[in-house]
Amino acid sequence: MKKRPLIFACALLMAASAGAQSIYDAVNVTQKDLNGTARFVGMGGAMGALGGDISTIGTNPAGIGIFRSNDVMTSFGYSITGTESDYAGVKFENDKARWSFDNIGAVISTKIGNVTPLRYVNFGFNYHKTKSFYKNMTMSGLMGSVQMADGNWTPVSQVRYMAQQATDMGFYGNELASDEIYHNIDAGWLGIMGYQGWLTDAGGNGNIFYPYVPSEADAYFHSQERGGIDQYDLNVAFNINDRFYLGFTVGLYDVDYSKYTFYDERYSSQGTDGTAYQEGYSLETFKSIHGSGFDVKLGAIIRPFEYSPLRIGLAVHTPIFYSLTYTTGALLTPDIYLTDDNTGEEFLPDVVDTYSILGGRDMDRDFNLQTPWLVNASLGYTVGNALALGAEYEYENYSAMKFKYPDGGGEMSTETNEAKNNLKAVHTLRLGAEYRPISAFALRAGYNYSTAVYEEGALKYLPTNALDTDTDFTNSQSMNTVTLGIGYRWSSFYMDLAYKFLTYKADFYPFFNEMSENAANDYIITGNESAFLVTPEATTVKNTRSQVLLTLGFRF
Repeated sequence: MKKRPLIFACALLMAASAGAQSIYDAVNVTQKDLNGTARFVGMGGAMGALGGDISTIGTNPAGIGIFRSNDVMTSFGYSITGTESDYAGVKFENDKARWSFDNIGAVISTKIGNVTPLRYVNFGFNYHKTKSFYKNMTMSGLMGSVQMADGNWTPVSQVRYMAQQATDMGFYGNELASDEIYHNIDAGWLGIMGYQGWLTDAGGNGNIFYPYVPSEADAYFHSQERGGIDQYDLNVAFNINDRFYLGFTVGLYDVDYSKYTFYDERYSSQGTDGTAYQEGYSLETFKSIHGSGFDVKLGAIIRPFEYSPLRIGLAVHTPIFYSLTYTTGALLTPDIYLTDDNTGEEFLPDVVDTYSILGGRDMDRDFNLQTPWLVNASLGYTVGNALALGAEYEYENYSAMKFKYPDGGGEMSTETNEAKNNLKAVHTLRLGAEYRPISAFALRAGYNYSTAVYEEGALKYLPTNALDTDTDFTNSQSMNTVTLGIGYRWSSFYMDLAYKFLTYKADFYPFFNEMSENAANDYIITGNESAFLVTPEATTVKNTRSQVLLTLGFRF
């Protein structure tokens, strides 16, 4: 077999940026799970106006002002996260089960008096797992072909992504062949690795790179996500005349996220003697995001009528100001048979391993992330001591999130603009009820609905100089959560149990391409040609999470 020919065009329009992370990473870090005490979860989290539970410290801080006694509690959970994928009839199921420590907190209630306007000053501390990342995902199938403007068909492949990024960087072949290129902040790793793995060719020492995709790509993808976000809340709340409750919470966050992806493409090829064989490559990406953040939450609960059980709650959360570190490494294993022009002997290209190239380490990039403001409005109503009803609405505009360079380096305009173009406001409705047939025993139920965060047609763009080599992205749709719970209280000790079931659908893509509508099939976009999207079919994914929570508490 001769050195690979310059075949088929591909195009991908990239914007220059010095970042590594994507808006999909940012959404993953920003979104929170319904989690906390079993009572809070059993009522669907709709306790912003009802208060009286430690978990309201993170939704409406004024809820801590309802307490009239000291309280300590802790919660444990067991969850099963399921992912069912369907790509053109090829189906996979992945389940991940784990135990978790979900919550520990305490409230110190200080009575001021019965006749003074200020009745209680309460202090609260709470830890809870605000986000769990444990999930596996698998898909497989033929990536298909697309008909170009000249009528010819061209296979869809991730290699085209590599070729386009390499072209957009503006470097020449000899520059991308050097290991020093990985230290250049203007160079994108996907384009570098594709060239060093002989998957793209610059036609000598040029700076326009062409993909090697001899036939339709048969792909396999698998990913594993791990880690979570820990939230620590410190609160002070006030009870004024048993009608007005004010609260203030400072939230501290610890992010620990990691993701491993394996992507493989196989092509059916034919040797000069007519023998059929398979060739291709695999790309493994290892990445993590670690760091910390903080926010401030202000809340109020009002009883508008002195003798009415109706309560109205309102809370505002500042953005979470994160300082994060993105760490990544990648391993490209080519399985393409090449022929040496001088000796005529066949050989396989060497493995491209960034960990070895960088001297036994991964690459780090620091960045700051500012999540959106959040507004929470709630209603609570009680009927004696037998029934409590809660309703809550939350608004968070994800298109307003901002990416910034560390140490006051200014805004990362490409990523921030991607958020504006691909994300939208999320509306969340929570409903909950608690019924006590006897004073010691409670039955609970709740429901949550959240709208989709991604605009229709949202895409994961990698900047021209991105370190990121995992090209996959998932556009999640609206989420539904149903909860049930029971509780029993003795004189001081109490125990609560809750079950939560979350479900949502999503469209998954292992990559996307853009190709020039006006260019012939053997040209990469290098000018202002109009472009159209060339992506594989969407993989339909159904995500579920079942969780059981147990809370043990003591009031005194």
